[in-house]
Amino acid sequence: MTLTYVASGFAVGLLVGLTGVGGGSLMTPLLTLLFGVNPAVAVGTDLAFASITKSAGTVAHRVKNNVHWKIVKHLCIGALPAAVLATLALKYFGTLDKSIGQIIRYSIAFSVILTVIAIVFRGRMQNWMNSHPEKQLHGQKQIAATIIAGAVIGTLVTISSIGAGAVGATILVLLYPRLSPAEIAGTDIAYAVPLTALAAFGHWWLGSINWELLFMLLVGSIPGITIGSLAARSVPEKFLRGLLATTLTGVAVKLVL
Repeated sequence: MTLTYVASGFAVGLLVGLTGVGGGSLMTPLLTLLFGVNPAVAVGTDLAFASITKSAGTVAHRVKNNVHWKIVKHLCIGALPAAVLATLALKYFGTLDKSIGQIIRYSIAFSVILTVIAIVFRGRMQNWMNSHPEKQLHGQKQIAATIIAGAVIGTLVTISSIGAGAVGATILVLLYPRLSPAEIAGTDIAYAVPLTALAAFGHWWLGSINWELLFMLLVGSIPGITIGSLAARSVPEKFLRGLLATTLTGVAVKLVL
């Protein structure tokens, strides 16, 4: 079982590094469906996992100059307070309560579906935005939209651990269509680090992190995300994204049923 956890961590880390997608949307359902982990514990453990692995990914992307730090700052202005409020709501309602666990399970499925939509249509969205420059936001409107998007993602990530990857990357495509795919991935991973770290701290406070499981996942994921991040500019994403979208659709159906 230990080797299975390590292999799972490596595979997910590699996908995150290559595409900026696949962390929570794969790891959290994997923990709940394959390993039978309580949904709240799966979310908390995945958030701690994501904060550490994406830190390694951020270092790799920074070396390649793929991170836009002003965008990271504006996303965090919205995301971090939202994560705190979502944590307090989970504390009030009780994360380990069975009914709340079921709600979290459904929120994971909803977030996975959003991820699939983001993966499938992101390229078309970017092409449309680039061909309609009059629709693009600029200046204060762009900053305000970025902060609001950060708040929505911060809430979603804290409850389900999903959203900072594909959903966040798609929002970056819509708001900043001139960024390259590698810059989208690097910026997306960079702002997710403080968000997932804060959300993970909240889940530690709530008692919903499995530290032994976390360690085994990290052993595999850190080399995986480092390799993926360094190769992000040279590996074609189309096949990977198609495979990822198909897998996640099956995961979402399984979670609901």
